[in-house]
Amino acid sequence: MEQNRTRRPWLVAMASSVALCACALQPPYQPPPADTATGWHAELPHGGTVENLIGWWGRFDDPAVAELVRMAETGSPTLAKAVARINGARATLSSSNADAWPSLTGSGSVTRAKSNMALGNATITSLTTTRSIGQDASWEIDLFGKVRSARESSQAQLDARIDDWHDARVSLAAEVADTYVQYRACRQLARAYEQSASSYAQTENATRAAVGAGMSAASDGYLAAASTASARAAATQQNVACEELVKSLVALTGADEPTLRNIVDRAGAPDVPEPAAFRVESIPTDLVRQRPDLASSERALAAAYADIGQARANRFPSLSLSGSMTVSATNLSAPLSGWSFGPNLSVPLFDAGKRRAAVDSAQASYDAQLAAYRSAVLTAVKEVEVALVDLDGAARRSDDTHRAAEQYRHYEHATKINWRAGFDTLLTLEQARRSLTSAEIATIEQQRDRVRSWIALYKALGGGWQVTSATPLSSHAATAPAAAHALVFSQGTTP
Repeated sequence: MEQNRTRRPWLVAMASSVALCACALQPPYQPPPADTATGWHAELPHGGTVENLIGWWGRFDDPAVAELVRMAETGSPTLAKAVARINGARATLSSSNADAWPSLTGSGSVTRAKSNMALGNATITSLTTTRSIGQDASWEIDLFGKVRSARESSQAQLDARIDDWHDARVSLAAEVADTYVQYRACRQLARAYEQSASSYAQTENATRAAVGAGMSAASDGYLAAASTASARAAATQQNVACEELVKSLVALTGADEPTLRNIVDRAGAPDVPEPAAFRVESIPTDLVRQRPDLASSERALAAAYADIGQARANRFPSLSLSGSMTVSATNLSAPLSGWSFGPNLSVPLFDAGKRRAAVDSAQASYDAQLAAYRSAVLTAVKEVEVALVDLDGAARRSDDTHRAAEQYRHYEHATKINWRAGFDTLLTLEQARRSLTSAEIATIEQQRDRVRSWIALYKALGGGWQVTSATPLSSHAATAPAAAHALVFSQGTTP
């Protein structure tokens, strides 16, 4: 009876602890609503098809686009870094999961000792062998959800790293395609500059002959020579810009330069790759499910919220169960055994506000991450709106730029005829040629910018990545790492 009365306080304490365990220190996490408009304000592209954006790179009329994207995904160190971060987050989650289970430590030792004892004139030597084996066990009971909050934080961070990997893939594919489009347009611009320089050189030769025959003033010869040199310098600078874009593609794809040049300079390639048009039917709120960077930001917010719960739990008592068992023997004597088991209650009494400050710090981190998430949503909406405006503007400029180039071509041709007949000055011809060159460059740049706007819109809409409705963002923390995302992307699956 006395023994039962001795155990009763411990039973009461443990029962009280279990009752406290049922009380949550903070409500379950809920993702914040996206405060965005109900529709797009920019003009939406028309004439496209309603289709999934998965595999959009393969629907360019230039197969080099999809080939370069595949090469980049294989050799890009950026993706390798993202995979390494996923592996690190998985290891952290495994460590957090392990904290919820008891820990067991085994030990064993064998000691050989020699001792000498003087007995009169004799010395007695004795040898002893001591063997021992033991086990220590401990288990911290998660009274106030500290371990649970740590697991939720680690799970959310793993989800965020996976989303980061998908965002890296979307960004990398868009950057590769954009750089290749710039390269193809750059080569077209280089040809335009070279043709212009060749035309200037022909004019210089004709002007030099006229000056030598006394039919033109010497100033015309100086003007013609200067114009030729300026045109050649512009053509050289344009070729330099093209070579720099090749170096950028080498760095993005990780391919060797000869192999890359065989791809980007293959015969029969279009001047500027033409993408397949697609229709935008989503609304701004859909970006939260369509863009991996927003999903990553929301998962980081969930991790920060779980950190608040962990900091709050640290302010309350912690209860752990510990036990040990040992068996030891010396020489051939019978082994001695012993064991111990009991709870250990740790109650924070005074820490000068350190734990409270940790809660405030975690709350501040959550507020900062919430602001970052809302800012990311607004930025995503802006990127889509800007891409839509640029795409619509490029489409509206198309007819005018082509018509301007055509009319300047006729004007330059007519002015050249008049100049040869002596009815127009060389200065007039030079002005006509500059106008034609500018119009041709504007046409090429308009074609390039239109394709780049499609790529920017594709990226701004999430690049074909999506979380299916069966796995909403709010359920990430409750799912296992392998099933946390039902991810779909144009090239491959989750690492």
